[in-house]
Amino acid sequence: MGGAVKQLVVLSEFRSARQLNKSNHDHKRTRHVLRPSGSISPSTNDGFNFSPAYLRRELTFMLAVPFMPTPQQLGQASEASDLLVIQSAVRKVLSKSKAAGILRLAFHDAGTFDLYDNSGGMNGSIVYELDRPENAGLSKSVKILDKAKSEIDGIQHVSWADLISVAGAEAVALCGGPTIPIKLGRLDAREPDPQGKLPEESLDASGLKKCFLRKGFSTKELVALSGAHTLGGKGFGNPNVFDNAYFKILLEKPWASSAGMSNMIGLPTDRALVEDDECSRWISIYAVDEARFFNDFKYAYAKLVDLGVSWKNI
Repeated sequence: MGGAVKQLVVLSEFRSARQLNKSNHDHKRTRHVLRPSGSISPSTNDGFNFSPAYLRRELTFMLAVPFMPTPQQLGQASEASDLLVIQSAVRKVLSKSKAAGILRLAFHDAGTFDLYDNSGGMNGSIVYELDRPENAGLSKSVKILDKAKSEIDGIQHVSWADLISVAGAEAVALCGGPTIPIKLGRLDAREPDPQGKLPEESLDASGLKKCFLRKGFSTKELVALSGAHTLGGKGFGNPNVFDNAYFKILLEKPWASSAGMSNMIGLPTDRALVEDDECSRWISIYAVDEARFFNDFKYAYAKLVDLGVSWKNI
């Protein structure tokens, strides 16, 4: 029962009890019974004669009960407070021009997850993997977040995994994308993840679908997550705006043009998606329905940063 509804019920019961007391005093035949406090009070019929003072105490207690937080509510409030501290520090070091690199950092840390051997995932191991060819340029993003981490650690401890997860979501929101709820509690790895777990840029659509399926993602989720390439200098519209321009341009296939720079748009994997019937169906949906893309990306990203995670206190 909601707090407001419960209060109305209690007030109603309080008024009824007072009316009952008045009615009892009007009866000629009275007898003595024990009050709940243990003292003797006149009563009629077979009911208790509650004193106004007793009823006021009961009313005060019952009105207070709905507002007493449960342990779960206290935990949620604490996590919400911790999240605000992280978000505040990230926003101080984040800008639209840095958003693509931060989001790529999140994808490369979480993208090592392998469903079959339960390895990798969002665990902060990216800080040990910056010398790998596929992670070229990500050391800049780590340095940016290291400034935020120093500030946060002065208030509360934050794992790299939580920080990167939140920072990726903040990068999306800053550039006009959806707000993505991120839960906290990820533990950091103490060693790098196995190599060769990220999707290779040379994969065709069939290879991409198999790679993402191995990570627990459907074709729809693969296409939605690929929409992150709308950020950055890959030729999909404004590099600092998170929108559905990626899908619109994919359908145009500008690389098929004889124009000089058009063949520089996107990665080979981007071009492969639109040549696959199943992927192309989702590309067409997202090209005309940005809200659908935002919603699907939001859930796919939250799933990405949760898969394979070792959680604190679990």
